[in-house]
Amino acid sequence: MLVGGRTLRVVRRPASGPGARRTPLLLCNGIGAATDVLDPLVEALPADLDVIRFDPPGIGGSPTPRMPYHLSWMAHRVGQVLTKLGVREADVLGFSWGGMLAQQLAISRRRRVRKLVLAATGPGALMIPASPRVLSVLTSPKRHQDPAYVDAVAPQLYGGALRRHPERAAEVLGSGSRRGPMRGYYYQLAALSGWTSVPLLPTITADTLIIAGDDDPMIPRGNATILARGIRRSRIHRHPGGHLDMLLDPEPFAAEIDRFLTS
Repeated sequence: MLVGGRTLRVVRRPASGPGARRTPLLLCNGIGAATDVLDPLVEALPADLDVIRFDPPGIGGSPTPRMPYHLSWMAHRVGQVLTKLGVREADVLGFSWGGMLAQQLAISRRRRVRKLVLAATGPGALMIPASPRVLSVLTSPKRHQDPAYVDAVAPQLYGGALRRHPERAAEVLGSGSRRGPMRGYYYQLAALSGWTSVPLLPTITADTLIIAGDDDPMIPRGNATILARGIRRSRIHRHPGGHLDMLLDPEPFAAEIDRFLTS
């Protein structure tokens, strides 16, 4: 799809069956991986829910731009995607990096967001940071390109179920399946430069569900508290797992998300 002079790969699973819902769900994915990694979650969501997702510039099927971009620019482009699809209002789920994009969308395009789900994410530059050891791994896209490497770092990086079964990390992330230019990953990192939602969290008016793992080395659990204190109409759903447990065991998460969207 061409938006703002840039091409983005957009994937849509139309609602099926009787009683299809009027409001679609827009998914914003994490850093470095094509939106295909969200397939397990999409399959676990009810069939009567219209699901829209996309690859950020330079990731998966979206061409790499010549210049870096900022998160606020990306939120504007996502709004254009919805407009081109004829969607006036959507529920938005943001996972990890995509959770920060979802926050920006709810801040700058608040009329487009009915309900907001923030999973395994934080408020950006003013968040509680991961340990230096974890941050050193995050500076490289190697975990998305080398299955053996991601299996080796999975326990310390993602926690949760991957502490016991690190061999599942490469499978869940699709590591090695899309070896595109590394610039796409670095551009996603650059998009967060100086960005934080902390002073603007009170401007988010959408009902918000915050999903946080108690064993998430990438996003320490205190970040969910920061988000909840800033977003007035929010609640936290805590689980004992780690950063990728929503993709490893999607059914209970899909059920919680569906309850929130339909409440």
